[in-house]
Amino acid sequence: MARYGYGMSVSGSRTAVVASSGVPVITTSRAFNSIGGQVGETITGPIPLEWVDGLTTVTSVTFANDNSVTSIGGYAFRDTALTSITIPNSVTSIGLNAFDGCTSLSTATIGTGVTSIGSNAFYYCSSLTSITIPSGVTSIANGTFKGCASLSSVTILGSITSIGSYAFQNNDALTTFTIPNSVTSIGDGVFEGCGSLTTVTFTATSSVTSIGSNAFYYCSSLTSITIPNSVTSLGNYSFQNCTSLATATIGNSVTGIGDYTFRGCSDLTTLTFTPTSSVTSIGSYAFYQCSSLTSITIPNSVLSIGERAFGDCTSLATATIGNSVTSIGQNAFTGCSSLASITIPNSVTSIGSGAFDGCTSLATATIGTGVTSIGEGAFKTSFLSSITIPNNVQSIGSDAFSYCSSLTTATIGTGVTSIGGNAFRESTSLATVLCRVAQSAFTGSNAFLDTASPLTIQARITDTSWTAGTGLTFQGNTNVTVIKNL
Repeated sequence: MARYGYGMSVSGSRTAVVASSGVPVITTSRAFNSIGGQVGETITGPIPLEWVDGLTTVTSVTFANDNSVTSIGGYAFRDTALTSITIPNSVTSIGLNAFDGCTSLSTATIGTGVTSIGSNAFYYCSSLTSITIPSGVTSIANGTFKGCASLSSVTILGSITSIGSYAFQNNDALTTFTIPNSVTSIGDGVFEGCGSLTTVTFTATSSVTSIGSNAFYYCSSLTSITIPNSVTSLGNYSFQNCTSLATATIGNSVTGIGDYTFRGCSDLTTLTFTPTSSVTSIGSYAFYQCSSLTSITIPNSVLSIGERAFGDCTSLATATIGNSVTSIGQNAFTGCSSLASITIPNSVTSIGSGAFDGCTSLATATIGTGVTSIGEGAFKTSFLSSITIPNNVQSIGSDAFSYCSSLTTATIGTGVTSIGGNAFRESTSLATVLCRVAQSAFTGSNAFLDTASPLTIQARITDTSWTAGTGLTFQGNTNVTVIKNL
């Protein structure tokens, strides 16, 4: 009997449709339960929306093999008990949430004809162990494999250009991932909570320009990361709580490090900016609680350091601030208890409140001539032995140098017009103040409460606001000697 295309085989009174290969042609799609009984309606053609959605007894499916199945609709198999699926090569699209919640699905083969996979298509298929994405697919949609806790192998055959938000979130079995060089963007939370992910590799010719917020949040086994030179932006929280991350290299095109980017990376010891770094801002809490970080050199490209950017980096012994920084945010280095010295460059105009509060080893601080304001508690509880406040400074916040128990001398520049309350309170060794400002500059109260007794204030000879004498009471100290000899 000749066969061509689809033919007919006649055997007695029975007639069956067969393909040219001799394999019977199935013209309908059906779903079955564990004992082989059909569940739901018979389908001819594409798989519709919500075909057997929620029918928990469905364990297997037979697709028509006559090329009529060209798409699988959204939610088609959601919350069923499927254990395996082979999607025909005739299918070009898989709808959103198509296999959402199929927690027993351990094997899925995606046909070579598929060009699009909808958002959350395999959402929480927690038994799925491996997946191959065919060459026709150009993007991995949002949440496609989110919650696939057993997914340890992902093979990408084509030129993926984007990986959508939360695409692999909470995939606990995923240990390594190579970002194809065709990818230009990594969405928010893509690998968030992948606790076994140890290695992420960007190719040498990477095209990635952006890494979204939370992208690697809580990847607690990730040990190192090199951000390629193609990347221009790092989203907020992108590597937060990667507690095993020991080394991080920031590519030379990154323009900003977002808020909380490396917060809680407690094993981070080496942070490298390239010599041609483009980073202009370091966000709030960017390196907060990176307790193993021992040194940092902030590039000259950086203009601002955000709130608590390096707060509680308890091992940070040396910090070099680039010469373009104009502002140091509040509590930027608070709790850096190993920091021994700091030089504030002349480019800086403001030192935020609490910037160096709790830097209990800070023995030397050089304040640049461009600084005009020193915030509240900026150097509180530091180990300073002396401090010189430049002439450009106009205001000193309350508690700015309070509880500096090793501070013995302080020089206050000529430009200061406002000194806040408790500015030097309980700096118990402070015995000499070279005060080049009028007495009226002390706008707060108790600036010298519980400082050394006696306290000597050296004032300008020509300054009539000061009255020379001994045993005076001034700003909370009851034994002050004023000498007009400057």
